[in-house]
Amino acid sequence: MHLPGHDFPFGLNRITGLAGPHADMNMDFAVLRLADRVVYADNSDLERAYLLVYGTVRIEWDGISEIAARANCFDENPWVLHVPAGTAVRITGLCADSEITCHAAVNPVPFPARLYTQKDCRSEERGKGTMKETSTRIVRTVFDYTNAPYARLVVGEVIDFPGKWSSYPPHHHPQPEIYYYKFNPRDGFGYSEQGDQVVKVRHNSTALIEPGMTHPQATAPGYAMWYLWVICHLPDNPYIQPTFLPEHLWVTDPDAVFWPDKPD
Repeated sequence: MHLPGHDFPFGLNRITGLAGPHADMNMDFAVLRLADRVVYADNSDLERAYLLVYGTVRIEWDGISEIAARANCFDENPWVLHVPAGTAVRITGLCADSEITCHAAVNPVPFPARLYTQKDCRSEERGKGTMKETSTRIVRTVFDYTNAPYARLVVGEVIDFPGKWSSYPPHHHPQPEIYYYKFNPRDGFGYSEQGDQVVKVRHNSTALIEPGMTHPQATAPGYAMWYLWVICHLPDNPYIQPTFLPEHLWVTDPDAVFWPDKPD
């Protein structure tokens, strides 16, 4: 499913809800915009992650206070606060406009809260050296099963270079996933496959990827595309890696030859 993008007002903008719209995603997802000196507080009984998309904020939890700043989501890694159920969180805007994505899922497992700094984020260029660089992209992973096996959520980002693909070759997994998009310049666009359907995505669009749906992405020439990706582990079935469509795996071979170098 595709939710069209628009300019979010200041405050908390709920997009999915465990007990509300799109409950089949198994997670809450909201976009929070804070003006200077505006405070957002939350102490819900859910596991939560807060990702700074841009701006400057003060983040407080467990008696700790840290200032996080991010000029934009294309050129800098994210800051993410990850907390267990019941932890009181307070976020204060320290500039005219800050945006934070808010994520939550049911998880009774206690774990230590952690603020992932920009230096903690794993960033890699995937696809490089294959497919004539048509699927080279930057993948940032904040936390997943390898470094947070206690979590119910998986959080990361992808940056597509103009005119290139990502989440390719086509793959799927049984866990639901959410993509949230930004473009540079912001009037850009791209395309998101969801199974046999393809939708046009723009700045602030959201894609709700149902279990088992393939979901490669393509970006229009001239426009870079950033998207947040969040996966919710299933009980007794955590997300480890996706299943790729075998008929398309051959393109990842560094020695693969394509038309016109190798006519059919």
